[in-house]
Amino acid sequence: MLSTAAIVAAGVGLVPGVASATGQDGAKGTDHRGVSVPDLDLNKIAAKAYKEGTTSSPASKTVHPAAKGNKQAADAAAEPTVSLEADTVSAHGVELRLAVTSDPGTALGVLVEWGDGSQIQVGANGPTNLTENHVYAKAGVYTVKVSLVDGSGVRGTNQIVLATAGNEFTPHTPTRLLDTRAGIGAPAKKVPAFGTARIKVGGAAQIPAGVTAVALNVTVTNPSKDGHVRVYAEGGEVPTTSNVNYTPGQTVPNMVIASVGQNGYVDIYNHGAGELDLIADVTGYFSKSAANGYTSLEPSRIVDTREGLGTSQGKVAGYGTFNTPVRGRAGVPATATAVALNVTVHEPNMEGHLTVYPGGPAPTSSNLNFGQGQTIANSVIVPIGPDGKISFRNGAGAGTHVIVDVVGYYSPESQSALIRTAPSRWFDTREWGSPLEGRSYIYGRVAGGDTNVTALVTNATVTNPEGTGFLTVSPDPNSWAAYEGGWETWPTPPNSSNLNWTYRKTVPNLVQASSGVNNVIDFWNMGYQSTDLLVDTFGFYAKN
Repeated sequence: MLSTAAIVAAGVGLVPGVASATGQDGAKGTDHRGVSVPDLDLNKIAAKAYKEGTTSSPASKTVHPAAKGNKQAADAAAEPTVSLEADTVSAHGVELRLAVTSDPGTALGVLVEWGDGSQIQVGANGPTNLTENHVYAKAGVYTVKVSLVDGSGVRGTNQIVLATAGNEFTPHTPTRLLDTRAGIGAPAKKVPAFGTARIKVGGAAQIPAGVTAVALNVTVTNPSKDGHVRVYAEGGEVPTTSNVNYTPGQTVPNMVIASVGQNGYVDIYNHGAGELDLIADVTGYFSKSAANGYTSLEPSRIVDTREGLGTSQGKVAGYGTFNTPVRGRAGVPATATAVALNVTVHEPNMEGHLTVYPGGPAPTSSNLNFGQGQTIANSVIVPIGPDGKISFRNGAGAGTHVIVDVVGYYSPESQSALIRTAPSRWFDTREWGSPLEGRSYIYGRVAGGDTNVTALVTNATVTNPEGTGFLTVSPDPNSWAAYEGGWETWPTPPNSSNLNWTYRKTVPNLVQASSGVNNVIDFWNMGYQSTDLLVDTFGFYAKN
């Protein structure tokens, strides 16, 4: 258990009150306290993303219809002008600042047309500074036009082009963009120690230019030494956070939502002293175009071959396939185009890989790679087939169990858009001087409880585990006020896993964590031995 002294030194608080953890098997675990971490201030984290949305048009750009033809320059100079400056302030929200210049006492109407069919009109009497806010229904790029009008008609216009901070999702048939073993997307040679592989995203595999982020399944294979890889937008700074950790000889996959550079490329940096091969498969991309928003869900199991849930009971045979309905189950509507999953392979009889795809012929891409007897989980974002189902193929020559939990979906009606942020570490239990004990949890508040924030894009990494176990991430039913007041109840973790680990292995996984109704998230160590936990954030979903 984390000691009080260690927590105080780390600047976090220990929640008063003790409760019993209930395991997945229903048995009572050891009494432990929840451990809190500081509020994740997304306003600070997203500040750069919002600042990048600033655009302006000076007063000199004001167009005066009356100044055409033989109008004297002196008369034209007397016409009113308006300068425009705008910032993105949320996923769909913008703040527009206007400075009207006119003769004192001149009454003008200021008509703002937002570019989505809506408009407002306010008044200006002489030189006037105005600030107007607007929230768009969907992500996009909009032309905002401002007209100065009086009884004689339009006296002048100015306009700017605004792009929302939020990005919406378009599913893509699983397609391999990079395989250094086969020379796909890069020369057929290993990535050297501390070297970088480039992935062309914008303009590749029918992905349009100008995409802002991409959903990639990144796999490390044949590494010669320990290390990790970092995925980031080309042209940006190399992050200090990791996406995939590996040891010699391992094959390790992880889902990544990565920003794309302005030139359309994503880089994968090998932070290790040995060479390795890299594989990257795309399953969708984000852009500033109206497409599919995201709806987060509390984890819900739709497939468990151990019980016959969602498919026939028993291990999936070697090279066998099955499909399962998704639409209409676990809160996924008929309009959903893609689904976010946690997929777990359990007790495989030999090493191999698992592929998740939207039906039809199975692609060559893989979502999980596993060894014999290994239990491993990975996040998956997959398009839904036209029949409302998704398919699974066991790429091993012998059977394995498959477990699938739904954590969210993408649809045209979903309101939340992705806001990309620079990688940022939320917490690291190694800095506290003590790991997270078994059958206990860490809880944290998101964005001061802002209900516009619906989910986080995080990478959770378990390191130094003292035994086998798994991590479950879920929204907390308690409010922050309940924790502060000491009247919280012990949460019941869902029957799902986000990542699985074995003794002393370092395992990362993408977690799209729903913040729930209280904007409080729990990270559960569902093993019986302690482990260290690191959580890095890469973005978040917000409604407005």
